[in-house]
Amino acid sequence: MKTNLGRFFEDYRVGETIAHAVPRTITMGERALYHMLYPARHALYSSDQFAQSCGLPFSPFDDMAVFHVVFGKTVPDISLNAVANLGYAEGRWLAPVWPGDTLRSQSEVIGLKQNSNGKTGVVWVRTTGFNQRDEAVMSYVRWVMVKKRDGDADAPETVLPELAPTVAPDTLVLPKGLDFTAYDFALAGEPHRWGDYAIGEKIDHVDRVTIEEAEHMLATRLWQNTAKVHFDATNREDGKRLIYGGHVISMARALSFNGLANAQMVVALNGGSHVAPCFAGDTIAAWSEVLDRAETPAPGVGAIRLRLVAHRAETAPFILKGADGKYAPGVLLDLDIWALIAT
Repeated sequence: MKTNLGRFFEDYRVGETIAHAVPRTITMGERALYHMLYPARHALYSSDQFAQSCGLPFSPFDDMAVFHVVFGKTVPDISLNAVANLGYAEGRWLAPVWPGDTLRSQSEVIGLKQNSNGKTGVVWVRTTGFNQRDEAVMSYVRWVMVKKRDGDADAPETVLPELAPTVAPDTLVLPKGLDFTAYDFALAGEPHRWGDYAIGEKIDHVDRVTIEEAEHMLATRLWQNTAKVHFDATNREDGKRLIYGGHVISMARALSFNGLANAQMVVALNGGSHVAPCFAGDTIAAWSEVLDRAETPAPGVGAIRLRLVAHRAETAPFILKGADGKYAPGVLLDLDIWALIAT
């Protein structure tokens, strides 16, 4: 048999390394499509001139777009038969990606746990994206629920990886030469600096976007994500195509511009959960909570830790969990990130 049916839960072994096909060369076309699919407006990723005023040679590829490309490579080997992508940890952007760079991905299986129903299991992998010079450009851990091929197959030994609750701010990787001392707040779109944000402050990003079938399908194809639940309407009992969680992440990040326009670069993913499924027709809103702040060695550059929450628009902002500790209805995404912001 020459076709690929994808891996099932019992096909994984802790410690194995998987080299993913197919390398992809990034062009300006991907940037244009990314900015078309999402209301992405952060100045550092929009303007070569603005990026050069901040010490970079020109505008790098959007951080979340890099994540999508690296993630998309892994799908045929990790989540083609996924039930759901569950969460993230220890994510770090390690080097800027420039137009013309070629990216590839590699994953190591670091954890396995069969679910009590015996039909599915959770697989933890650490994925690293490399450029054409074999330099790591990003790394993250994710865990995904995967179907079993044979419900009667023996369960593998349970291995639960120990993951850091956050990426330490002193380990954040800053692009070489980044300098915000000549930062133009007017061109960036807002006057709010690092010191203007208080820990515990919550920001309603106000704007909303209704997810369209055509747009999320185009986005998922763009990142070469082949997971069946995103394309095959017969794969789910409800007959709906599940929207790729990364589409929700990018939408929330883009919406956060209104209130966090100067949080220019996402440099770490401390953790995150896709709380509930999202489908075409859902209208997404977003809010953020400031969790922490840190200084960096780069001139004029501070780091801000944010909880970024995406929710259906009919749900009020700032409602995350109920008294029972469970996520409130309507919450779609709970993401914990570090971003670089002008001081």
